[in-house]
Amino acid sequence: MGNERKPEWLKIKLPGGEGYAQVNSIVKKHGLHTICSSGMCPNIGECWGNGVATLMILGDICTRSCKFCATATGKPLPPDPNEPTKVARTVSLMGLSYCVITSVDRDDLPDHGAGHWRSTVMEIRRVNPNTTIEVLIPDFDGRPELIDLFLESEPDVVGHNLETVERLTPLVRTKASYRRSLKVLEHIAKRGFRAKSGIMLGLGETRDEVIQTLDDLLAMGCKMVTIGQYLQPRPTNLPVQRYVTPEEFEEYKQIALAKGFEFAESGPLVRSSYHADKAQHLVKGCCK
Repeated sequence: MGNERKPEWLKIKLPGGEGYAQVNSIVKKHGLHTICSSGMCPNIGECWGNGVATLMILGDICTRSCKFCATATGKPLPPDPNEPTKVARTVSLMGLSYCVITSVDRDDLPDHGAGHWRSTVMEIRRVNPNTTIEVLIPDFDGRPELIDLFLESEPDVVGHNLETVERLTPLVRTKASYRRSLKVLEHIAKRGFRAKSGIMLGLGETRDEVIQTLDDLLAMGCKMVTIGQYLQPRPTNLPVQRYVTPEEFEEYKQIALAKGFEFAESGPLVRSSYHADKAQHLVKGCCK
């Protein structure tokens, strides 16, 4: 199905405009990476046009090769010791009241990048004390001591994506596992942080499996979720099995909210950080 024409609801505007140019200039000037460009996000025009970008730390080369992802895989460069300062300054220059940070997987590092993550979030907080900080972290090999090391930086929202339903996880992800990711989210929630996760649809999952995934997330204490359409970024990635309709996405959103999720963003173009700032009223003063 990968060669089928995309439906009308997936058509997007080409990036452009003053806001887009400004964000693009700031990111390039400071030598930063964004998941917006590395992940070929369909919302880059809208988000950058509104002065919003999801910054990606620890380089743009991932040590894993998940079948859904457009990020390059290979042997990464050593972490940039100046990156925390650069990221904090960029958040300040963009005037962000709500920022989102993510990273590649760094299985090559002894701490899987947890220490660098900690330094980055702490520096953002120091330079931008009034900015709400949301993060989308890797699984840190599922090691609680590394998750705790990172959590010392006290972000406001801690996201870690399941990506897909349990049955499809071995096909879609490489080293990561469904149950390990659930344990990561459970650990985050038990530590008193607001946990968030996301899944993609259109990979062959069933309706019952999606609902079971929502139940699994809630059981771990995760009450924020995003649900979006998988789009094949390159011919070497998994093909799309089905384009899910906007009506179905809306149904999943209502199901999630009815089940007890406090925040649910569900739609064909939704990605992990899409409209993340909509949850700002939930986050302020809620946890740490």
